Amino acid sequence: MLQRIQTVYLLIIVGLMVVLLFLPLAVLQAGDQLYTFDVMGISTMSATSQLIYPTWGLFVLTAAVALIAFITIFLFKKRILQIRMCIFNAILMLGIYGMFAFFVSHLNGPLADARLSIKFACALPVVGLILDYLAIRNIGADEALVRSLERLR
Repeated sequence: MLQRIQTVYLLIIVGLMVVLLFLPLAVLQAGDQLYTFDVMGISTMSATSQLIYPTWGLFVLTAAVALIAFITIFLFKKRILQIRMCIFNAILMLGIYGMFAFFVSHLNGPLADARLSIKFACALPVVGLILDYLAIRNIGADEALVRSLERLR
């Protein structure tokens, strides 16, 4: 299981998505007030952080990507299912960006004209997508190898 490179790719995806749960995706500045946008929601950047706009859907989506990538590691005997799970995981990673764009575009109240500053953590799903693609390719190569060996029998 751990001797396959796709397992390493999937473990890195799990790590990236867990890190994404704790890092801010963006910082919003409305006047002199600063707000952080992470997967849990938009909260103030003061001594007592207060959640203003919850984005639980983004949290659930990010946790689901990490969980599915972790479960996919243990499906190494069912390579076709493993490929399908990786494709589904890639669609969910694209969904993270879609939800992020949705929440940013629907800001209202004092945050309607806030200035958005994207942080490094916003690039983690793209790295996850690249690793997911590499995992799919390597799983497909393993499947092709197994099928070619079965033909020789």
